[in-house]
Amino acid sequence: MPKRTILITGGAGNIGSALAKKLVEDPDNYIVIIDNLVTGSIVNLPSPIYPNWKFIKGNVNNYRDISAVMSSFAFDYVFHYAALVGVKRTLNNPLKVLKDIEGIKNILTLSKNTAVKRVFYSSSSEVYGEPVEFPQNEETTPLNSKLNYAVVKNLGEVYLKTYKKEFGLDYTIFRFFNTYGPSQTEDFVIPIFIKAAITGADIKIYGNGSQVRTFCYVDDNIDATLKILYEDLCVNDIINIGNDIEYTIEDLAKIIIAITGSKSKIKYLPRLEEGDMTRRRPDNSKMKKIVNQNLISLEDGLTRIIKANYLIKAAPAN
Repeated sequence: MPKRTILITGGAGNIGSALAKKLVEDPDNYIVIIDNLVTGSIVNLPSPIYPNWKFIKGNVNNYRDISAVMSSFAFDYVFHYAALVGVKRTLNNPLKVLKDIEGIKNILTLSKNTAVKRVFYSSSSEVYGEPVEFPQNEETTPLNSKLNYAVVKNLGEVYLKTYKKEFGLDYTIFRFFNTYGPSQTEDFVIPIFIKAAITGADIKIYGNGSQVRTFCYVDDNIDATLKILYEDLCVNDIINIGNDIEYTIEDLAKIIIAITGSKSKIKYLPRLEEGDMTRRRPDNSKMKKIVNQNLISLEDGLTRIIKANYLIKAAPAN
């Protein structure tokens, strides 16, 4: 019998699938993955050589879907990562973003009714809104979240804290800052830029490219997450998960052009009317103390993705 039975919602997505692949390496874990495959993909699931996992296609926002799963297994831990993601996708589908509130309520209600020990929630750097301090610290109460996506993530945090007070359900809130990796969908900035560079197309930047971001390679995210799980850290707490090295979006494009040896040119487009914050940088001192190792550099992370996903296509450009 496994020591831990774990549910990952959104487990076919970028971060959820990376977490699942690491968790199944431990035979003491049994992993159940639920995903509606809107942005996740079957190809991201763990290898079939591991017998200790199961995939179920379903929508956590549908109570019947998720209640059937949670009543069939005695979950020790739940990682609630399912959500509609991506700036353009969330801006274009504001009502679908709000429906994610139902998923949060479903997970928490079913978790407290089935004796789940702890719920891990994927919040976002977006809850900070347009930042008023740098770096953004976990103790900062987000006050200016305006976009539906940010408000829903913020509300999710409130739900977790409330269920702890009312029902004693333990939680950990991860505020993710731009986690990228080989399984990220192609409508995020890094895969968009890499694909353009490899094909020689223009790399299109909204605005003048001076927007500042940090980029966390998925392995660092998972390293921190596993330590928090296995060592019972950050119980009923919030932690920023991200790198703190800043790059402008223009810097990112130039680095990708250099790594791929591309002939692509940078093309500047009108700035997005909303959803494109000027600067993001986490205070990741909690995370650094937990992982206790150097974080993966942007150049190293980009090289890993290109080797994993684009090696054949990239060769002619070198």
